Formats: sequence, C-alpha cells, structure tokens
Amino acid sequence: TWTKSQKTICTTAGILTGGAAALWYALDRSVQAADLVLHPPEMSWPHSGLLSSFDHASLRRGYEVYKQVCAACHSMQYVRYRELIGVTHTEEEAKAEAAEIMVEDGPDDTGSMFKRPGKIADSFPSPYPNENAARAANNGAYPPDLSYITSARHGGEDYVFSLLTGYCDPPAGVVMQEGQHYNPYFMGGAIGMAQAIYNEVLEFSDGTPPSASQIAKDVSAFLKWCAEPEHDERKRMGLKALLMLTVATAISLYWKRHAWSSVKTQKIMYVPRKKL
Repeated sequence: TWTKSQKTICTTAGILTGGAAALWYALDRSVQAADLVLHPPEMSWPHSGLLSSFDHASLRRGYEVYKQVCAACHSMQYVRYRELIGVTHTEEEAKAEAAEIMVEDGPDDTGSMFKRPGKIADSFPSPYPNENAARAANNGAYPPDLSYITSARHGGEDYVFSLLTGYCDPPAGVVMQEGQHYNPYFMGGAIGMAQAIYNEVLEFSDGTPPSASQIAKDVSAFLKWCAEPEHDERKRMGLKALLMLTVATAISLYWKRHAWSSVKTQKIMYVPRKKL
C-alpha cells in the first residue's frame, strides 16, 4: 500500500508532467503559426500507399525534367547512372546517357589528368566546379544538391511540387531584392531560384502533355526515388515479413494451445488421509 506522502508526490509529478507537455505543445504550435512559410498540402502520389510502388513511367519523365531543366544549376552527386537500370532505363539506354557526359579522370602514365566519356558507374555531373563558382553564378545563393532533397525537407515530394508550382506576385508591402523571387512555400518567401517550370517548357519522349503541374509532379516523384531507391524493395520485403509473421504467429498460437492443453484441463483432487 502507498503512503499518503507517496500518493501526493505521484499526483504532483503527474500534474507537472501534464502541464509541461501542454506548455510545450502550445509554444510549438504558436512558433509554427508564426512562420512566414506556407505549408505544402498533402498530395496523392501513386507510391504513397502502404503497398504501392513508384510509377516508373513518371520516374522516366522526371529524369528528363531533371536533365533538361534542373541539371543546369543543381547537382546529384550521390546518384549514379547504373541506378537507372531497371527503373527508368534499360542498360543500353543508361550507358548511352552516361556516355553523353565527359568526366575528368586520371592521372595517366604521364601523370596528367584527362577527359573520358562517362560510364554507368559515374555519378550525375555537377554544373559547377566548386561552391564558389555556384554562388557566383546565382547571386550568392548556393543551389543545393538534389540527391536527398525530399528527405531533407519537411513535406518531402509535397514540398518540392508546391515550391515548383507556387511562384506568384508578392503581397502588398513585401519588397523583393534584385535576383530574388517570391514563393510562399519557401522560408521567408524570398528565394533566389527563378521559376523554372512552365507549360510546355520541354517535350516528354512518351508524348505526355507537358503541363506545368505534370512536369512538377514527375520531377518530384523522380527526386523521391533518388532519395529512396530502395522504396519498392522495402515494401516488398515488408509484405513478405508480414506474411511470414502471420504464419509464424498462427503456428505459435496453435503450439501454445497444444502445449498447455494438458495443464489447463487437468483436475486436482484432494484426497484426505485416513486417520489411523
């Protein structure tokens, strides 16, 4: 049994813990409400279901968007051409894509560096030789690497889609500096990247109408795959694990009932000793 002082201490601790949690929640909500950023709406993606996989036709179009639009400013140094095989391209197509770039390699036998056509083991090329060159070409802003951008931003592919399609005129009283553009989904609203997605800014190889929303959707899905190339395999393994655990659970329950049936059904009878 608990003493009166112990009950008092536990009650006080519970009240303080609940009050602290309520205060933290209230402060966190108020801080988020004060952010000068519009939170992206949750989109319906083909891969967002529990057992859904990527739309690989969309991923291929997304690669085309990255190659023709995004690659002019953004790098993807952690994605290699060989990872496209079986996802967006065949092996021959991936080799052809890699061969279009020139990669600095070496040194050769004379100690000199040389240029060679790309191989599928090479990563996507960077548009700038270093960070200083990237900042100089973008008014001091450094274009982030896009390899894991959906994992690095709250909202993931929803954020990328909203950012690409969210450019608009600044509200009254908001003044943009030279080289800045207004986007309510970007922190503070002022972003150095100009709007790059428009209707028919490119043509898809499969003939899909290149509307701005379609372009943004496809490249957002592609960036999601770049950040999580194991996405489909992880879900397949998860489904297999669930099936195996279901069977194992059924077998375990049957064995438990069988092993304990003799114990649960036995009867204990008291037979008093006979007095001598």
